Amino acid sequence: MRAGVFSTPRPVPGRRAPAIASALVVLAALPVVLVGGFSVVGWGIAAVLWAAGEALSWWLGRVPTGADHLKQSGAVALAMAFRGIGVMVVLLAITVANRGMGVVAVIVYALAYTLSLAVALLEYFMGEAGS
Repeated sequence: MRAGVFSTPRPVPGRRAPAIASALVVLAALPVVLVGGFSVVGWGIAAVLWAAGEALSWWLGRVPTGADHLKQSGAVALAMAFRGIGVMVVLLAITVANRGMGVVAVIVYALAYTLSLAVALLEYFMGEAGS
């Protein structure tokens, strides 16, 4: 590993590739859920949570951030943190109410989120390093 790989600034990765990758995970999970006899409602909940999270991310991505927009940067950071907290609370409540449905929702959402994060990290670290 190169020295300074984490300290070299790079441009913020785009949202398109991570969103497409995670959408493919959500869509690919449906046939698995159907064939496996798992909860389709759980899959639907994960799909709705994923879509709502992507919509919020898209909307927040349009808000100007950076050193010239400190208030907006803070609001975006808080909104993204509460996005994760909100998803966890919903998934926990669903899992407590109906274990089978909740487990499917957690697995589908976690796989989609993980792939989205992995693609974003790959884009970031493969991007052109700034000065």
